[in-house]
Amino acid sequence: MTTELTVLALAGLLQGIQFMLMAVPVNREIGTSKTMSPRDEARLGGPIGSQVSVPTGRLIRAMNNHFEALILFTIAVVVISQSGQSSGFTGLCAWSYLLARLLYIPAYVFGWVPWRSIIWAVSFLASMAMMLAALF
Repeated sequence: MTTELTVLALAGLLQGIQFMLMAVPVNREIGTSKTMSPRDEARLGGPIGSQVSVPTGRLIRAMNNHFEALILFTIAVVVISQSGQSSGFTGLCAWSYLLARLLYIPAYVFGWVPWRSIIWAVSFLASMAMMLAALF
């Protein structure tokens, strides 16, 4: 397995961990009667994010942000792996992505300004660099 695929598997596990980090406090704060419902805002009394504490709301947003970032990273890994262009550079980009995504969680939860945005940019640029490496 390529380095990039290994890191993708680890990023998938990180997404699962982020889900658990978010789900436990959400269930504690608003209860399973809401989280197990169809989640219609009228029934919930508004969006879930507006009914939880600030740190829990940040965990929700950090998890959703990783879903979005994971799409681009997965495309990059698939392109690199399927085209046989795995290299030291693309492996470094993959590890940079994962490290940035790990740091992004506390950066978001604890409101590290401007570091949260800088950390996000590292993960985004790592994915873009991998795709560019495949094209050139």
